[in-house]
Amino acid sequence: MNIQLAHKIELKPNDAQKGYFAKACGISRFTWNWGLAEWKRQYEDGLKPAGLELKKQFNAIKKELYPWAFEVLRDANSQPFSNLQTAFNRFFKNSSKYPQFKKKSVNDSFYIANDKFKVEKKKIYIPKLGWVRMRECLNISGKILSAMVKSLKGRSRIMPY
Repeated sequence: MNIQLAHKIELKPNDAQKGYFAKACGISRFTWNWGLAEWKRQYEDGLKPAGLELKKQFNAIKKELYPWAFEVLRDANSQPFSNLQTAFNRFFKNSSKYPQFKKKSVNDSFYIANDKFKVEKKKIYIPKLGWVRMRECLNISGKILSAMVKSLKGRSRIMPY
């Protein structure tokens, strides 16, 4: 039996870490919005867009047009394409509305794959950032598959799941 659990833990980042989180959330939001705009454009041109293809197209132009995307963890500008594909799959199955563009400071978040971070007691290691203090210890047994850093009302939270 597969049981999926998520656990929210408030982070206690310093000012530099808060800046990194804001940048990673911004890049994730930018990537989503770029992918959604490109999806719409390709669909209107009679093509059949897909998340993986959009990711490849973005990666081909990222170094030249968006070099600032390399300043944060790669997952921040990679995962939005998978999320966009999932959103369109749900839309086409009539189980959700058409995907919308993301707005700044509204449900800001970015994804971290399980091989990119590690947790020790009351701190989490995030690549290109370092150790970030957590309000409490992670009390989940088993394998952590991924994590999402979310900014909620000016506070940062990590959601390992």
